[in-house]
Amino acid sequence: MVIVVLELVGLAVFAASGALAAVRARLDLFGVVVLGLTTALGGGIIRDVLLGITPPTTLRNWPYLVVPIATALGVFAFHPQVARLRKAVLLADAVGLGLFTVSGTATALAVGVPAYTACLIGMTAGIGGGAMRDLLLREIPLVLRREIYALAALAGAIVVVAGARLGLPSVLVTAVGATLVVVIRLVALWRRWNAPVAPGLT
Repeated sequence: MVIVVLELVGLAVFAASGALAAVRARLDLFGVVVLGLTTALGGGIIRDVLLGITPPTTLRNWPYLVVPIATALGVFAFHPQVARLRKAVLLADAVGLGLFTVSGTATALAVGVPAYTACLIGMTAGIGGGAMRDLLLREIPLVLRREIYALAALAGAIVVVAGARLGLPSVLVTAVGATLVVVIRLVALWRRWNAPVAPGLT
């Protein structure tokens, strides 16, 4: 139940970020909904495919489709108000990253994969939807070019795996892991931290 709630909240958050990006790209209503769905569901679908869960969870349960569609429609209707909440959107995106990372990692552990695999799948679940969003908009994915994003997700995934191996309560572990992701992400935005690029580039 904890994982389901986390995923539904994360779906709404990522759908909002994808829909807002679609509005800024001047896509029509269908395009806004598609991009919202892709951003929201992409990471979870990649996770389930890698774990051999078919059809993917998000395509078998109607709330997983209704929540991002409703969110995308809301953003389409009220995008000027949403766009003005830039800091809130960044915070929501960080929260979504944390929620999807810990839920993806927990799902991988529940299937019985090795620890390092669970970490990688958790990170992928967190960043996958955003990467697909950027590709559909013909942009280099944000996670590959600037800001601390994937590393924050990986840190949260490691916390979840370590907590599970130590036998700590799952609710506590997921809360700490998600919080760590959010804190790293927000501090990176505040301090303008970026991963290093190759030296000598102009």
